[in-house]
Amino acid sequence: MRKFSRSTRRRFAQVGSGTSVCLRYRLPRQAARLPAAPSLSRDAKQRLKILDYARTHSVAATCRHFGIARSTYYRWAKRYDPRRLSFLENRPSAPRRPRRPTWTPAQAAAVREAREAHPRWGKDKLAVVLRREGMILSVSMIGRILADLKRRRLLIEPKAARLRPHARHARPYAIRKPKEHPVAQPGDLVQVDTMHLTPLPGVERRHFTAIDVVSRWSVTGVRATATAGTARDFLAEVQDRLPFPVRAIQVDGGSEFMAEFEAACQEQAIALFVLPPRSPKLNGHVERANRTHRNEFWELYDGPLELPPLQEALRAWEESYNHVRPHQALGYQTPAEHLATLGQPPPVADVPNENRLVRARLVDPVPDRRPENRRLMCLQARTAPTRCRHCAGAREHGQSHRPGCNGGGSGNRRATRHVAGAGLRPCARTPFCPAAHG
Repeated sequence: MRKFSRSTRRRFAQVGSGTSVCLRYRLPRQAARLPAAPSLSRDAKQRLKILDYARTHSVAATCRHFGIARSTYYRWAKRYDPRRLSFLENRPSAPRRPRRPTWTPAQAAAVREAREAHPRWGKDKLAVVLRREGMILSVSMIGRILADLKRRRLLIEPKAARLRPHARHARPYAIRKPKEHPVAQPGDLVQVDTMHLTPLPGVERRHFTAIDVVSRWSVTGVRATATAGTARDFLAEVQDRLPFPVRAIQVDGGSEFMAEFEAACQEQAIALFVLPPRSPKLNGHVERANRTHRNEFWELYDGPLELPPLQEALRAWEESYNHVRPHQALGYQTPAEHLATLGQPPPVADVPNENRLVRARLVDPVPDRRPENRRLMCLQARTAPTRCRHCAGAREHGQSHRPGCNGGGSGNRRATRHVAGAGLRPCARTPFCPAAHG
């Protein structure tokens, strides 16, 4: 028997009294170098906790205690290995067989070429452009092709440059657009606006945009300054290049739309509507067109900045905007294609004022129930004959029913007034109707 020293025997005797003995130097060298405990995630620790709880409880009690299904417990118990606790970690969710591209290199090259020609056009517009060239691809496939080209850095998008718009000034001549002004045909309302551009330090340009609200036909121009004189000259270009007459123009409170510009509109009998202060949302069509011109022309233009070549390039872009570029608001038609599908009604000035209000109300799909407009609604109803729903007798608004009709029986207080010979009464449609019924 091996003998121990007195100090060692004293330590062995004190083990039960709260002291500890270091036996590391007595253990084998391999046991002294135990591996570190694995670091588990929160989900793995929770699963290990559930499996430890199941050692002293039944499976049903364990699942009920932790609120899990039995199939979940058995799946974790099958994966459990006391020597490899990392098996309790979440497995990768990536598919074992990733999806392979279904497009051909020729299709990818066509999409890349179309995107490089129009860097600001999305997959919807590119699908229309490729369909015109005889290549039919779905919008989702074009999006996947663009994402793959960007991921492989075969398609590098140009960086967007932030351009500050021109500051607005107070306008003393405020003429608001009336609510009853009809906007149903091309030329009924053309929105005009300007942009302040600084393509290079010390070089400033003013971009003019005019867009028709109905057909989305746009006219663009560029000047060195934005004054009332340049705005008047741009108005002449708008009238020359629009394929329909202009009846009303809406502008913001910029100083370039005062003085000579306003005088030119008055001389040519063009209605001029001015927006309230701080209301660019009311000129939404031209503001959105400005964004398109900024993203798809100015950020990509790298030619000379002198006015003659710049105006020529902008005119070419205008032709592409009106005849080539698909517009999502028009069902991916160009303004020229959409304009060909629209009819040309008689000018609004030839329509009497009373009928013009009725036509404007008929265009509005949501009827106005305000008391001051009920008379207009009744005037609307007087334009066509109606039938009694009880006796099916044709009558004009303001005439009596067929003799002998009691209007649905005497049990209805309103119906008893329909009896022939009961005398005249106010219109039941609305108390503001001046007609009397029998």
